[in-house]
Formats: sequence, structure tokens, C-alpha cells
Amino acid sequence: MRLLNTITLKVIEFVTERPSYAILSHAWGSQEIVHQDTEAEGGAPSSIKAGWKKIRGSCALALKDGFDWIWIDTCCIDKTSSSELSEAINSMFRWYRETEICYAYLEDVPPLKYAPVIGFQDLTETFLGSRWFTRGWTLQELVAPRKVDFHASDWSFLGSKADLVGIIHKHTMIDKEALKGVGNLSNFSVWSRMQWAASRETTRVEDTAYCLLGIFDINMPLLYGEGDRAFRRLQEEILRTIEDYNLMAW
Repeated sequence: MRLLNTITLKVIEFVTERPSYAILSHAWGSQEIVHQDTEAEGGAPSSIKAGWKKIRGSCALALKDGFDWIWIDTCCIDKTSSSELSEAINSMFRWYRETEICYAYLEDVPPLKYAPVIGFQDLTETFLGSRWFTRGWTLQELVAPRKVDFHASDWSFLGSKADLVGIIHKHTMIDKEALKGVGNLSNFSVWSRMQWAASRETTRVEDTAYCLLGIFDINMPLLYGEGDRAFRRLQEEILRTIEDYNLMAW
């Protein structure tokens, strides 16, 4: 597992023991900082890309909270290595579960200070309407961590998962117990877990399956290019371990 140092902005690999760390959850943009960017110019990510502001913002937030290390998917995984990418995606749920805190950055949500102007009800609707709540990958990033703090476009605090569990449950229909990030998701039926993901989208068709590996505690190799077969493989792997024939309706 690679972690980004919040002071030096260098990415370091930890093979065995690793320090406590924060995690960033976000909806990807078009100019994200990738692993190769962190190796340029002495380890500092490229300031040319728009994603640089996201790196700086999340590191500043983590450092303020006392964390020297943060995991950010865009730059802590070498996606040019298919084996590393596969290992990372199969480990990702565990990494989110073991983090001290997850910062959910909602780039399309204005800060709370504008609530008196636009109205608290409108701000709540904007929060729940964020692109972050529509993405497939952010499902596990919502349910796996014990603690999730939501931040607006300027990195100001919007609220914690614990504080907002009621409206998040109502909007996503994810069970409140699952949202707490402490129990075993096997306590929830396959049907329920599939329902959590039903309205979410991924850029690549294979990721519709791959983003659910941790939700179902499944490990399987990634084969980008296989298309819809990825979801059929996921179904087969689930059926090997869970007797739930409602799955075949998906």
C-alpha cells in the first residue's frame, strides 16, 4: 500500500506495517494527479493539473487533523501495472475500513456559509444531489469507513456520516447499520446490497462489477475489456459463497 505524505507530498510504499492514515473519497475529474506525476520533480505532484488543488486541499485537511499520511486512489496506485491495479481494487474495501477517517470531497456542493442565502433545504438537496452520491466506487467509500466527514467545494465541513445518517439513509436506501461502517456486510442480503448499487454509475462497464468486490467480500482478477462478463463473473463468485438465488434476477 502506498501512502502520500501530507507534508512532503511524496508517495511511499509500506509493505508490512503502515502508519495511521486518512483517505480521500471523491468523484474523479478530467485532470487528476496520477502516480507518475508524484515521481516528477522530486516527488511533488504536477501543479499544472487541476487535480493538484484536490491533492493540496486533502493533505492540508489531514495534516490539520494530525495525520502525516493520506491515501488517494488517483496517485497512490500505479495504474500502468495491471497486477498492482488488481491487487489494489481487491484490497480497497479493507483499506477504507481500516482508515482513521475518510474525507468525502463534494466538489459540486457549496459551503454551509451560503445556506442563509440559498436556503438550508436547497443546500440539503444540493448535497444529496452531488455527483459523489451517483458513482459506483463511492458506495464502498461511504459504507466501509467508520468515520466519514463530508466537505464542500472550499473544503469547509458539511457534516459527518454519523450526523447525516438519517438523510443519507432516506436518499440512498442503504441500511443505517451498514452506514455505521462497523458491522459485517454479510448480515445484509445479496438483494439489499445490490439495491444499494442499482442506481449508481461507472465510467467503464467492467467497474459495475469491480466496484462491488468489497461489498460482497469477493476477490477476483480484473480483466478490463471483458465488458458485461465481469458482472456475470461476480454473480458466479457470490453464488459460490452465498446461497441466494434472487441474485440471478440481476
